[in-house]
Amino acid sequence: MRQSADVRIRFLLGDKAVRGVLLRGNDLVAEMRTRHGLGLLETLVLGHGCLAAALLATSLKGEKDRLAVRIECSGPIKGLVAEGNGAGEVRGYLRQNPIPLEKPLESFDLASFYGAGFLSVSTHLAGASQPFTGTIMLEHGNLALDLSHYFHTSEQTPTAIALSIQFDSEGLPVGAGGLLLQAMPGAPPELMTELEERIAALPSLGRYFAEGGTPESLLAEEFADFQPEILTSGPVRFGCPCSKENISARLLTLPEEDLDELRGGPFPVETCCHYCNTTYLFNREEMEALWQERTGRG
Repeated sequence: MRQSADVRIRFLLGDKAVRGVLLRGNDLVAEMRTRHGLGLLETLVLGHGCLAAALLATSLKGEKDRLAVRIECSGPIKGLVAEGNGAGEVRGYLRQNPIPLEKPLESFDLASFYGAGFLSVSTHLAGASQPFTGTIMLEHGNLALDLSHYFHTSEQTPTAIALSIQFDSEGLPVGAGGLLLQAMPGAPPELMTELEERIAALPSLGRYFAEGGTPESLLAEEFADFQPEILTSGPVRFGCPCSKENISARLLTLPEEDLDELRGGPFPVETCCHYCNTTYLFNREEMEALWQERTGRG
């Protein structure tokens, strides 16, 4: 039976030596696909990004703090941005949609679609003037493996990540999940090795959640030997704080000549939020008012 809402749980394993996050993201990925009008390949790529952002954002303390995962690459994907906040809201977009295919997709190995490039993780704390950003070169063309590599190299933190999406016979996403395990300071190296082996032997998270499984049941079934201790549980959903007011503020940052050109029509002027694909329309009077505010000629 399909669950009606997504959830992520934070937990500890191995006598508090390893911290973890387990996420069911069925509705998150389905909503993302619908909003951006994605095909199977595009859903897989951006879905992995949004699941990863949801996992990593559990490290944020405040609900208005944000964490963004970005990829810029030379392959057909070109790149993506996925962002999560402390409240459990996730959004994102592809730099190339649709992703060009030279032949039918034969497997879910995305390495050739990424090519060479960079992965960055940025933390935006509410009230801070600048985000903290770490960047590495892509090593695997696999977001889960490249994020694990990021934590090993940038933060010297042994990390294991799994990201999974299950599709039905029509290519629609029906289940999605993610798992993150990180060693706490002083954790025995052999414990993380054992847990990485356990992750490799796990059933497909996407299929498990598509069939009605819950993060709590998976944790109890697959990690019972490691004394799991659940810390918190909270909802996750696709969410974007964009608004017409926010778009207006962005229009006001345009060079005067660009805003002058827009106020000349044709009307309505159509703008779109990259993150959620919501369209905002501005009529002649609204564009004139923005021009006057921008130039001080009101």
